Amino acid sequence: MTSPGVWRQQWAAVLLAPCLVFAAQAAEPVLAKGSVKGAGDVQITAADVTADVQRIPPEVRPQVLTQPKTMNLLVTNLYTRRALAQRAQAEGLAQTPEVAAALALARDKVLSDALLVQVDKSNTPADAKLEAMAKTIYQAQSAEFVQPEQVQVRHILIASTDKDTDAAAKAKAEDLLKQIRAGGDFAALAKAHSADPGSAANGGDLGFFASGRMVPEFDLAAFALQKPGDVSDLVKTQFGYHLLQLVARKPKGQQPFDDVKPALMAKVRQSEQQKGRNELAKSLEETVKLDDAAIKATVDKLVAPANPTSATPTKP
Repeated sequence: MTSPGVWRQQWAAVLLAPCLVFAAQAAEPVLAKGSVKGAGDVQITAADVTADVQRIPPEVRPQVLTQPKTMNLLVTNLYTRRALAQRAQAEGLAQTPEVAAALALARDKVLSDALLVQVDKSNTPADAKLEAMAKTIYQAQSAEFVQPEQVQVRHILIASTDKDTDAAAKAKAEDLLKQIRAGGDFAALAKAHSADPGSAANGGDLGFFASGRMVPEFDLAAFALQKPGDVSDLVKTQFGYHLLQLVARKPKGQQPFDDVKPALMAKVRQSEQQKGRNELAKSLEETVKLDDAAIKATVDKLVAPANPTSATPTKP
């Protein structure tokens, strides 16, 4: 028999599955409809679309929803799937043992996800309490919120990956350095010449970073710059030649609570919700009774087709 500890972990894993957000179905606008041979009347409502888009990550959902072509394709796909489902229903496929079992499992998932949404809501403290709990963590674990010294630099990369391009890359970087030393606009030159696509459009700005985030040669040169506006000599790395300009320095110090509050509140919220899920998992674990012999028989039956018994060779 499987140990209780293992089952608690497995139940908790199941209960950690992403949850669906459910929309009311009554009096919803019809977004697509038609009559399909073998399937009858088919329609897709706003509720169908609302339920379906929950699978799209919230941070990119607005981009998808505001693109007419994408939304039309989404609605069309839902219409096609429903037409196929209604045809399968009409042909009696829902009554076959395999399909009936799959439908039951799908229903179980939808309903269990709905219950987990409810469990999460009931175990989510009010914002004021979340903030107080977050502040307690911030004060108790203050060492975790010490921010190391950071620098913000712009850079220009002249790419060089082999001996054939090295001399030309170095000459170009030296020429740019002369222009900058003569008063040239570092950001404008970065936009025009830098081979780093991630920063060139921003005038070479890499934002703030702590020591150890960049390759060693680059890191050493960046932290050697002292005053905003200071420009490095040429810095050679595995990527080519770099020119660096210091934008700002941020000394080591404690991160303000307001800077970390959103992340801490989210962590506390997740922790409290998980407590509710763990309690539910434990209560379910206490009710389950496994039949190991029946499980083994089922496994043997399932794997048998993949491992057929070799035919007995015939005598010559």
